[in-house]
Amino acid sequence: MADTLWLDEPSTNRISATMQQLDLSTIAKWRYMSNRSSNNRKAKSGRRNAPGDNSNLIYGLHAVQAALDAPSSRVLDVWLADARDDQRVRAIAESAHRLGLKTHTVDREQLDELLPDKIHQGCIARCKPLEALGEIELGMLLDDLEQPPLLLILDGVQDPHNLGACLRTAEAAGAHAVIAPKDRASGLTATAVKISSGSAERVPFFQVTNLARVLRDLQQRGTWIIGTSGESEESLYQSKLTGAVAIVLGAEGKGIRRLTREHCDEVVFIPMQGLTESLNVSVAAGVCLYEAYRQRHL
Repeated sequence: MADTLWLDEPSTNRISATMQQLDLSTIAKWRYMSNRSSNNRKAKSGRRNAPGDNSNLIYGLHAVQAALDAPSSRVLDVWLADARDDQRVRAIAESAHRLGLKTHTVDREQLDELLPDKIHQGCIARCKPLEALGEIELGMLLDDLEQPPLLLILDGVQDPHNLGACLRTAEAAGAHAVIAPKDRASGLTATAVKISSGSAERVPFFQVTNLARVLRDLQQRGTWIIGTSGESEESLYQSKLTGAVAIVLGAEGKGIRRLTREHCDEVVFIPMQGLTESLNVSVAAGVCLYEAYRQRHL
């Protein structure tokens, strides 16, 4: 499934209905069980009010609020532009205070210097890394589910904007998890977290070493693997999506890889009108996942 243009949409605070099936504290345990970094939430100050290394910074009001609200918050410090004094900023400051975190108020120019060319909305947080989960945790999630899993598999999506948008779409449509390979694919970068509008903090995201092996393991668990390709002769709307299903979408401009396709039980296409040849991968994810949602809630 080829990738074209990513389009942002208005933010949403709604946690998907499918996440109610899971204990969010359990998701936090999966996500942070391998993170043995210090529990000290207060950064040692060098230059006053300077976040320093930007490798573990997240930005944007929604992304920072979601990180603060997570069952096991990974936020260490928060920086707010002194020019902002509105309800959303005050809510972030109050959330940080409840967690015992220090909130720094700085000139907006200082935030601009730290994250040039980023729309940070006057809000930056320094965090522990948001770790992707692995195959062991995937097995734990599947064992804990009390309903047939709905999974989204991204076969080499490299643009973090698209990953963030897919996470957001997956949460909204009720997917239980998003799975991607470790190599030649985007991880949970600051951009992906920002674009996800908080979904990266809530939707389990797994990066696996061997995607083909994971597909075989899913099939052994009774999961039906559905690939997508414009070359298929079977429409998405002919496919049954009510059981245990994993929907596979391919990399930008390349589609799903040959080996991945060989492990699919079924390959479908998304019907389109006009001269458009392909959809953005997050749009395609929305079309596929919402068809699954429709069938599951008839």
